[in-house]
Amino acid sequence: MPGKRVSSGQPATGPRPRITIIDVARGIALLAMTVYHFTWDLEFFGWILPGTIQQSGWVLFARSIAFSFLFLVGVSLVLGHDSEIRWPDFWKRFAKVAAGAALISLGTWFAFRQGFIFFGILHAIALFSIFALPFVRQSWLFSAVAAAAITGVWSSFTAPLFGNSALLWVGLSPTPIASNDYVPLFPWFAAVLLGIVATKLATTGFWNRLASISLPSLVQRPLIFIGQHSLIYYLLHQLVLMGGLWVFTQVAGPPDRTASFIHLCSRECAQTRDANFCRAYCSCTMESFKDAKLFTPFLDGEIDMTTNREIRKVVDICSTRSNN
Repeated sequence: MPGKRVSSGQPATGPRPRITIIDVARGIALLAMTVYHFTWDLEFFGWILPGTIQQSGWVLFARSIAFSFLFLVGVSLVLGHDSEIRWPDFWKRFAKVAAGAALISLGTWFAFRQGFIFFGILHAIALFSIFALPFVRQSWLFSAVAAAAITGVWSSFTAPLFGNSALLWVGLSPTPIASNDYVPLFPWFAAVLLGIVATKLATTGFWNRLASISLPSLVQRPLIFIGQHSLIYYLLHQLVLMGGLWVFTQVAGPPDRTASFIHLCSRECAQTRDANFCRAYCSCTMESFKDAKLFTPFLDGEIDMTTNREIRKVVDICSTRSNN
């Protein structure tokens, strides 16, 4: 953790300065996470097009945030425990993170049953911190080889065994996993190991230069505060974001979801039909759904298009009209 003794593989020359830029980096990662989650919330409430956060740019953004969190875990483990494992500090931190992970699982089980978080970023940080301890006292090369092996296995191997619910945290299931936050051992433990590698390779001079970095106080102080209270921030930020959006939606009224429907319908239709047909078909379907009061339930996923007779009737009628 920042403020602990720093080991660089060289003899210590005196007290190490506190490396506040690490707190700043953690604060920046948390703010980036907030941007991503707010976008997720906007989509959930229907204020932006469905599928927005599934776009490649947003997926890369989310993965970069997860990588930064786990990389910093590796950095903090070396800074805090390379000379000796400080067990009381380690277990105290582990207990807090594990308790936070349990709260996330419990809360999302009731709020999002189909996509509840059973092994998200907090679960990963807690478990990976234990797994990483043996690497903290070893050469950087040991961690680098392990990181490469983990990445290689993840990219080339899956097995039905790991589709068992008790082993989903491993990350080698051949089938996609439904969860709003999923950070399994393969490949994400490699990010922690890379944090260990980078910290061990850094020289004393590098850490001294890093400690001397200072941002304008107006920027640095809130980032340090957020970084030093990362767990509390993580647990509370979505309550604030979703609560605020819910209140806004109640006051402003529900969003117009016409564009969302046309977007979904056109994307599906374009796989088999031409643009003229899809334009007429989606317009007809939307108006018919609204007249039959099926529009909102359909968008909310409350109606199965393949089994609902009213839906099938609308689809058949609009398909016939659009062909003419």
